[in-house]
Amino acid sequence: MLFYRPNYLMMTAGPTTVAGNTLHSRSKVFGNPDLDPDFLSYYKFVCHRLRNFIGSDQSKILIMNGEGMLGLDAACASLTEKGDRVLVISNGFFGEGFKGLIEPYGGEVTIFESSWKKSIDLKKLEEFLEKDSNFKYATLVHCDTPSGLLNDIGPICQLLKSKGILTVVDTVAALGGVEFRMDDWKIDIALSASQKVFSAAPGLTIVAVSDDAWKAMENRTTPIPSFYCNLLLWKDIEDKKSFPYTMPASDIIGLGTAIDNLLSETLFRAFDRHEEMRDLCIKKLKEFGCSLYLEDNFSPTVTAFLPPKGIDAEDLLVHLRAKYNILLSGSYGPLAGKVIRIGHMGENAREDRVRFTLDCLEKAIIDLK
Repeated sequence: MLFYRPNYLMMTAGPTTVAGNTLHSRSKVFGNPDLDPDFLSYYKFVCHRLRNFIGSDQSKILIMNGEGMLGLDAACASLTEKGDRVLVISNGFFGEGFKGLIEPYGGEVTIFESSWKKSIDLKKLEEFLEKDSNFKYATLVHCDTPSGLLNDIGPICQLLKSKGILTVVDTVAALGGVEFRMDDWKIDIALSASQKVFSAAPGLTIVAVSDDAWKAMENRTTPIPSFYCNLLLWKDIEDKKSFPYTMPASDIIGLGTAIDNLLSETLFRAFDRHEEMRDLCIKKLKEFGCSLYLEDNFSPTVTAFLPPKGIDAEDLLVHLRAKYNILLSGSYGPLAGKVIRIGHMGENAREDRVRFTLDCLEKAIIDLK
């Protein structure tokens, strides 16, 4: 029988390393999640614990059975009707990627595009919206992982909301590692996942929905063209005492433990820890002769860099894994084959792991020179 037992240190931009107690909790006996009222109570408890990270007392928080992309798809499916104008605010691969999620549902996309190397220019966005703000909703990415860029989404979402535009934020690679204030920042749908900062197994989407977003879904003139991506089916699960489909009990129990792990330290300490690991990576990478991809707004959860001149990025990735058993991430789109990324989020934002990774990276660079 073939067993899958990877022997490398996984320092990727997600999924991240899962702690032993989280792995163990996923192996526990569970009952029937469709029929057991105790499971529904536990599900509600885990959702409530997520409020600590989402920064909302008003939104409804859901955990859905599917990797983080499910949440993005569900938000677009549930809000978009044919002919709706949607603003895609893009300064990275995943920012631009929202276009492909909106158009299949009939949305008419306008892209506000910024440099991939720096945060969105709020003044330029304001000037753009002065000329045209007739959009049902806007999408933006908190941390665009292919470049490691963290957008300052608070002022952006507040500006959009002041124009009557609903806001949809992908915070998959940031939530838990940086401050997030859904209510204060006027965010209508926040989307995250289990396998990044929370350091649980891949397979769960986290969704927070505001009252305004629910109203927009309920006031549609056409039905939501999906079952699995229909957020409205989740609105009253407590009253119905049932889920739209069978929930992955083991995954949710594991996420509950992973949340406990993250909450075992204060949130501010968790934020500080992520920032410290980002700063350590930046400092050491410069010492190794690597170039940082970004000009500003470096995310506390992932750092993107280019190898020293004369060293191929793919060769460095392969050598690092083959000789030192460390797995880092390449990148996507125009950055593929050029940029390497170190994920320092969740369980990977630990000084011993980051320093060991950087030490081996330095040796690998020396090997290839």
